[in-house]
Amino acid sequence: MRSPRRCSRNGCPRQAVATLTYVYNDSTAVVGPLAAFAEPHTYDLCEPHARSLTAPRGWELVRHDGEFAPPPPTTDDLVALAEAVREAARPTPRLDDYPTDPSHGHQTGRRGHLRVIPPSH
Repeated sequence: MRSPRRCSRNGCPRQAVATLTYVYNDSTAVVGPLAAFAEPHTYDLCEPHARSLTAPRGWELVRHDGEFAPPPPTTDDLVALAEAVREAARPTPRLDDYPTDPSHGHQTGRRGHLRVIPPSH
């Protein structure tokens, strides 16, 4: 059986029942029912955090009016296996894959919008 997704808030052990998405072009935060799949730029929230969330100053908050229900558990072994394989297949960057930064004499790399800098010796 697939393990339930947890709330994205630090230290919160509760099961997620809602998904928060920021629409930056419209300055809007949207809290709706839990998305079918976890996406990189969304946040899963438990009911208390979904209900108490406030939008940044100057932003609009759109919140689902209905009840937030936890997703039904699945016993589909194929789905659980696919999720486990997908998670295990995520590439982990190797230090020797990064170009050398000539100004510092060590290798750096990029992952998305972040730059990876190895620790100094």
